Amino acid sequence: MIKPRARDLGIPFEGNTGKYNAITDVAGVEVGYSTIIEGESARTGVTMIHPRGKANHDPVFAAWFPFNGNGEMTGAAWVEEGGFLEGPIGITNTHSVGIVRDTIIEWQAETNALFQKWSCPVVAETADGRLNDMNGFFVKPHHAREALRKAESGPLEEGNVGGGTGMMSYEFKGGSGTSSRKLPERFGGWMVGAFAQSNFGVRYQLTIAGVPVGRYLTEHSAWTNGENPYKQEQGSLIVVIATDAPVLPHQLKRIAKRVSLGMARTGSLGGNGSGDIFLAFSTANPNAALAGKSGVVDLKALDNERLNPLLHATVFATEEAIINSMVAAEDMTGHLGFSVKALPHEELKKVGSTVFNGKPFFQTQRTRRSQRKTQGI
Repeated sequence: MIKPRARDLGIPFEGNTGKYNAITDVAGVEVGYSTIIEGESARTGVTMIHPRGKANHDPVFAAWFPFNGNGEMTGAAWVEEGGFLEGPIGITNTHSVGIVRDTIIEWQAETNALFQKWSCPVVAETADGRLNDMNGFFVKPHHAREALRKAESGPLEEGNVGGGTGMMSYEFKGGSGTSSRKLPERFGGWMVGAFAQSNFGVRYQLTIAGVPVGRYLTEHSAWTNGENPYKQEQGSLIVVIATDAPVLPHQLKRIAKRVSLGMARTGSLGGNGSGDIFLAFSTANPNAALAGKSGVVDLKALDNERLNPLLHATVFATEEAIINSMVAAEDMTGHLGFSVKALPHEELKKVGSTVFNGKPFFQTQRTRRSQRKTQGI
């Protein structure tokens, strides 16, 4: 079954997407899932992202940014220090980080994919402890291997899949989501892709295309009754940004920081209890980690004065990836009978049709953005 995406509901977003409107629009990037829905308490899984595809183990320039560090991203210290990402990225639940990390190392050793004699894989997490019994430790090595093996390019499943299987956002069902932006040729024509595992936010904050929809869609709120904007925010957000633009680690750090703004455009202010950790990498400059005998590598790098379009594209792709994760998600009942409702599509469209200067708000926004597009903005 083909699941609807945010744009299918008439929700307007800034910028032009790539072919798939996914992180896989960045050439070479592959994404794989293993989804675990078993019995009454297993609602979890694993997501794997191969920056250059599972058959190409050439490191990529990378950087991370912990907007709010109440969470984990293993391997981030070496990414920060060395400036390279040397293998696939894993995303799972909080209590399964270790086994996913260890399985990545085993896979690298078996497939001759170790860049050095040792490996510090990047594995990030969000906590699915309401719908999933995290202490059941349902993620096993074969699940991580399945996600590694099944990774592919092209269109991606979203919602209740992979590491996002048991996640919640804004007290609706959340999960895995993705989006991309293709820059105009005069700005380099670069591609920017975002992948989000969304598990954050309280209902009152939810904002879609500038509309504070969370203030109207208050039914079935999980813990706030949809009324308290200052309630403790629970959960986390992991976002991975990919680009084919020739940017260096310090520039990727700046790109990773902009994910925070995409998150904010959906309404969240970044609560104490939310682990919001972001990673950005570039597939440009192949073989940059292989200097050879000379010890010198020739690199291409974008002028800082030309970064703005990439920064903006990151914000826009992040925002849409988060909303896509919610639009594609479905109702779920899990551990101890806890249930969460998916974002109601028809009710959302009704809220978005609130009259704004005599016209439906979503439609007004879409017209404005279409006009800006024709003006080359």
